[in-house]
Amino acid sequence: MAIVKPFRALRPVPEKAECVSCVPYDIVSESEVREITSGNPESFLRVTRPEAEFGAGSATSEAEVLKRAQEHFDRFTREGVFSQESEPSLYVYRLTDGDHQQTGIVGCCSLDDYDNDIIKKHEKTRPDKVRDRTDHMLSLKAQTGLIFLAFRGTDETKKLIAQTVAGEQLYDFVCPKGVRQTVWRVAETESLVGAFERIPALYIADGHHRAESAALARREMRDSNPDHNGTEEYNFVMAGIFPAEDLHILAYNRVVKDLNGLTDGAFLEHLRQRFIVSETTERQPNDRGEFCIYLGGKWYNLRFAVNYVREPDPLDRLDVQILQQNVLHPILGIDDPRTNERITFVGGGRGIDELEKLVSDGGSKVAFSLYPTTMEDLFAVSDMGEIMPPKSTWFEPKLKDGLFVHLI
Repeated sequence: MAIVKPFRALRPVPEKAECVSCVPYDIVSESEVREITSGNPESFLRVTRPEAEFGAGSATSEAEVLKRAQEHFDRFTREGVFSQESEPSLYVYRLTDGDHQQTGIVGCCSLDDYDNDIIKKHEKTRPDKVRDRTDHMLSLKAQTGLIFLAFRGTDETKKLIAQTVAGEQLYDFVCPKGVRQTVWRVAETESLVGAFERIPALYIADGHHRAESAALARREMRDSNPDHNGTEEYNFVMAGIFPAEDLHILAYNRVVKDLNGLTDGAFLEHLRQRFIVSETTERQPNDRGEFCIYLGGKWYNLRFAVNYVREPDPLDRLDVQILQQNVLHPILGIDDPRTNERITFVGGGRGIDELEKLVSDGGSKVAFSLYPTTMEDLFAVSDMGEIMPPKSTWFEPKLKDGLFVHLI
């Protein structure tokens, strides 16, 4: 069963929610953070990305950066931008992007569930990134952003969510990218808590580093607490939990700086050993097992043409895995895409034009446009206990930071 617990959220007062809310800390560059915060001093990026205020190339210490985050965090509360719920609560959170709408709940999940794989993972984490967010949590004694979880929706959860959205809204605004953000407070939480107790597993859609950081912060706080009893707030992690049928995955495309010493022609000949290759005007594949690549000012369609001896498992069926095992590693020499500096990942939200631009500007040699991974792919690989290749999924729209804070 999955534990979902109400919590006393620290959240912006309604008239400040729109200006406080911001993109997740890890999808914007320092220059983008500076641009956003220069025009909006109440953006929560001042708390989640304070290093941007010190300027590019600054020799600022980590302690100074964390101190600045704490100063902004304290100011938001002191000046009445944030207030804390008087009672533990759950929330319904809806994002509307054009015709797409996803509606889930916000609450706290058990880090015991994370440790015991009731909350299932599909990505590896980098220790340096985990340490960075852990220090941020420990300094603020707060979790400042949502882990994005998915679950297989049930009639019971749909009914309870529908009852809540029929009531009065806490927040309702449209963010700069045109995504409508709507939040309701759940009037009676016991039924939703019980409904999730009947759900066997939750799946991390996005936020593996936040989750692992919360688990590490919990271990360190537990070890320093001689009176630890398991009920402390640091034993739980704040999450946005959405039914899988609502979620929209875009492709996570790849761009590579060079052809590993090959000419364009030689590279295409290597591809023809495992793919049917043809020129095309299409820039995005229409089905799985198909890729579009941009090379030398032309688009090509690749159709995987290897016959399997046995039915491949869910991991081997992934297009990102097919590309890694048949092109990126054996032909282009990219054995570990997590650390190789010759490869760049381009989230689907940035568009295909960005792929052409990166190649046409001369900084890269070839771009790969992929078919999106599906939620069933994610569930199947996670249920196996396997790890997807890095950057296998790009979810849109992104959950906002700053609408909810969990004090630990």
